[in-house]
Amino acid sequence: MLPVLAGLLLISVLFQSLNPNFLTPGNMVNLLIQGSVFMLLAMGQVFVLLLGEIDLSIGYVGGVGGVIMAELVQESTGWPWWAAIAVGLLGCAGIGLLHGTIITRLGLPSFVVTLGGQLGWLGVMLIILGSGGVVPINDNVINNIASGNLSPVTSWILMLVVVGAFSTWTWLRDARRRNTGLVAPPASVSALKIAAVLAAGVAIVWLCNTDRGILVEISGVPWVLLVVLGVLAAWTLLLGRTRFGRYVYAIGGNAEAARRGGVNLARIRTLAFILASFTAGIGGIVYASRLRSVSTSYDGGTLVLYAVAAAVIGGTSLFGGRGKVLHGVLGGLVIATIDNGMGLQGYSAPAKYVVTALVLVAAVTIDAVARRGRSRT
Repeated sequence: MLPVLAGLLLISVLFQSLNPNFLTPGNMVNLLIQGSVFMLLAMGQVFVLLLGEIDLSIGYVGGVGGVIMAELVQESTGWPWWAAIAVGLLGCAGIGLLHGTIITRLGLPSFVVTLGGQLGWLGVMLIILGSGGVVPINDNVINNIASGNLSPVTSWILMLVVVGAFSTWTWLRDARRRNTGLVAPPASVSALKIAAVLAAGVAIVWLCNTDRGILVEISGVPWVLLVVLGVLAAWTLLLGRTRFGRYVYAIGGNAEAARRGGVNLARIRTLAFILASFTAGIGGIVYASRLRSVSTSYDGGTLVLYAVAAAVIGGTSLFGGRGKVLHGVLGGLVIATIDNGMGLQGYSAPAKYVVTALVLVAAVTIDAVARRGRSRT
């Protein structure tokens, strides 16, 4: 992660030198909100990349989840916000189940199946949207997912609770491994991790609590950051502390060895595609909340490319077996920083795509060279 963080720092310094408004609190918080969709989609993509697969449909799968949710909360339908979100996410999980079943049971390449899904689910979105092309969202709770903020006091309290829980878990886990003779970092490294998380938490809350309003005061940690943090914590525990997570890494490292070891490859792969689509649904709902509507202008093709780029830039290998959910968050932050910084400079969309592509190719090249070096060793 250190090269990614160093690159993020370098990019930030570059954009700040070009535009002094880049590191202002208002722009930084806007960058985090803007990057939340990239982070969520990248975290979903990590599940399939760890298997050595790819999902090219998650952009429009997330759009289907968002449009289902938007349709159900209309006044004519009258569904409560929580039920609409649940149905949208379940619909996305069902799409993942369909993709995973086709890939594992029929033996088709994930590239072909999900590429077809990208086109097919775009068509489903257009059918649901109908001739109007736009479905507005008037539910305040859903709209506040991307635009609502905690109070400054609640932000500090929540940050201390999260950091305290992380610190306790990290220290006890590393101490237990050291006491039982397992591989574990020294106590100084564990303390350094805790200090780094505390410093990051303080910096983020201080930044978000700074008044960033123009006509009225706006401060506090955005709700959407809690959504990203919750997904990050849940999927990190799932991949790092469960049998399912160990099987995912085993299949990505050597599928045949995992099969001979008794792992049900079809079941694990199908579950990975379900989780990828489910996480994409969360990203689609956040995207809809940010725009307060879902329309035919939803660009799922670009979003899926950003998701793959974010996961790989963050450190997840395209060849499977290596990566973490945190890599999707870091890579999403890099993508959002590039997009935001170039937007402030007035660069066009084609220029953003070119720069993002160059960063992606550089990250894949580094990954391939490192993998070749490990193989020779």
